[in-house]
Amino acid sequence: MTATDQLAVDTLRTLSIDAVQKANSGHPGAPMGLAPVAYSLWQEALRYDPAAPQWPGRDRFVLSGGHASALLYSLLHLAGVIETDAAGRPTGKPAIAMEDLQSFRQLHSKTPGHPEYGHTTGVETTTGPLGQGIANSVGMAIASRFFAARYSAHLGYRVWAMCGDGDVMEGVAYEAASIAGHLRLANLCWVYDSNRITIEGRTDLAFSEDVAARFEALGWAVLRVAQPNDLGALSQAWHAVYAETSKPTLVIVETKIGFGSPKKEDTNHAHGEPLGVDEVAATKVRYGWDPALSFHVPAGVRELFATKLGARGARLRRDWEQQHAQWSAAHPEQAREVEMAWRGELPAGFDAHLPVHPADAKGMATRDAGGKALEALAKHVPWLVGGSADLTPSTKTRLSMEGAGDLSATMPGGRNVHYGIREHAMASLLNGMVLGGLRAYGATFLVFCDYLRPALRLSALMGVPVVHVFTHDSIGVGEDGPTHQPIEQLAAMRAMPGLVTLRPGDANETSEAWRVALLRRTGPTALVLTRQALPTLDRSVCAPASGVARGAYVLLDAPNPQVVLLASGSEVALCVEAKKVLDAGGLPTRVVSMPSWELFAQQDAAYRDSVLPPTIAARVAVEAGVRMGWDQFLGARGAFVGLSGYGASAPAGALMKHFGLTVDNVVAQARRVAEGK
Repeated sequence: MTATDQLAVDTLRTLSIDAVQKANSGHPGAPMGLAPVAYSLWQEALRYDPAAPQWPGRDRFVLSGGHASALLYSLLHLAGVIETDAAGRPTGKPAIAMEDLQSFRQLHSKTPGHPEYGHTTGVETTTGPLGQGIANSVGMAIASRFFAARYSAHLGYRVWAMCGDGDVMEGVAYEAASIAGHLRLANLCWVYDSNRITIEGRTDLAFSEDVAARFEALGWAVLRVAQPNDLGALSQAWHAVYAETSKPTLVIVETKIGFGSPKKEDTNHAHGEPLGVDEVAATKVRYGWDPALSFHVPAGVRELFATKLGARGARLRRDWEQQHAQWSAAHPEQAREVEMAWRGELPAGFDAHLPVHPADAKGMATRDAGGKALEALAKHVPWLVGGSADLTPSTKTRLSMEGAGDLSATMPGGRNVHYGIREHAMASLLNGMVLGGLRAYGATFLVFCDYLRPALRLSALMGVPVVHVFTHDSIGVGEDGPTHQPIEQLAAMRAMPGLVTLRPGDANETSEAWRVALLRRTGPTALVLTRQALPTLDRSVCAPASGVARGAYVLLDAPNPQVVLLASGSEVALCVEAKKVLDAGGLPTRVVSMPSWELFAQQDAAYRDSVLPPTIAARVAVEAGVRMGWDQFLGARGAFVGLSGYGASAPAGALMKHFGLTVDNVVAQARRVAEGK
């Protein structure tokens, strides 16, 4: 390592140390150990132009161990990365100025404790919960290969993800690595910071496996760098990564956490707490720095980044832009599609052929209606890609149109993705796929949303428009019993800010729900669908299904209604039948279909009051789930017909009767609340 290189590496270290110390909060140890690795990767291997950080042809860099965020922010600062606006246009301002480093972990700063997508330019995905970043990187690599295979090779890029011991311990990392190896994602590299320290102490307290052997068994190429301060060895590793054309690569770098700290190097005390004023000074002395200097960037360091990374990145970008312009001129229709996908837009008329279903008392399951809607939409949106966690025949989410195909190692442009029985990885990959420009969906049974909730939460936090299809949505699953019957899952999803949950009540509401899901650009959508058939409502009598877009609407009304029945999903038809009995018995009844609480909450007060008039206090909510949350619509006099415990194993009809989800019970509850009892 030259003296100039050493100066740059130590600047990364000291900026990170100073940021954590000033905040009196954070993780200095990983940045201190990883600084030469990050420096070498950015300077030697990463295809990235700091002046155009949203350049589509750039490599993606993911810091999966988000607790080491001070390292990423220091890199962005020294590299001179330029801030971009919401449209991806450079503003001319630095993405991370010195004052941003000095406000690390402070309110409204651009340097939060863990990197946040959309908040800080240069952050490709939100990382924090360990394992999520590297799992996202697999989705990004899939998206890269999809565009390269479907359109042009120049649209592909490489994905680099830095991870640590905690990342590779998490189950989602194993799931994601297994998929990556199976798909032979040679455009993916994980750089494993193997410092063998976690919060509790040395990793051998709980972790003694041979990580290299595990990844080799998963189909990865594995490289080792024993001396992370040897830039020559790191450079050789990057060249080997580029030379590997049939497998993803894991580069294991044996670092020392807290490198250079006299008292905290190679200990867990360098992990989650500042070094302390005295130890910061002592560490800087070890680096040959003046301990009195804080947030210091020596002369020549920024210029070093500019002459290596900056000049190389600008040249690569210009070459790519020239190639892209030539390809676009030769293939204008394909280029238009790609640009639209990158911008998160949809083609005109994308929903022109959504199915409209005639009234039918026998009807169909909303999972079947959902499959028909998906197929109609996918014909118009070529970058709509997805599959299920080994449940495609049950969730009805396979694309069957000509040319769809199965995404595989030999067909990276396929549109049907087989995630295997890996719900958590599926959801994490979906986040990366959408961040990579695809419109992606994944499917499983509703009860298994618990397996993927961490990734679902992050897509909501990032505002990433993933579509989740959850079928088998209630005790209507029947004989499979309580282990497969979701009860509390709807309430749990509705509690998640940024997620829109849609539980349509018939086939036409399902078509509308899919339309809403694809139109959303600022967060994930959960489509909650039935296994059992539901009547297709007569829309010459009922209000149009387009009311789904407003979250809730008056499905059926009566002159001067005295009671309101509210329901979602399979229970809407139940309320329609109950209304007939109540109207005939002299109690005029309104039925409100409420597929999405979140969309309803977005409507103005006048609309909400028109659907649920404050003057009608007698209300009954009906849903095959728990009551939690319904009281906001029921008020003091309202009643709830649903479940307060788990289901049972029996035919669906028997279960509905056993748990009181019947016309007779809904009628009885409506009469009771109308009488003020």
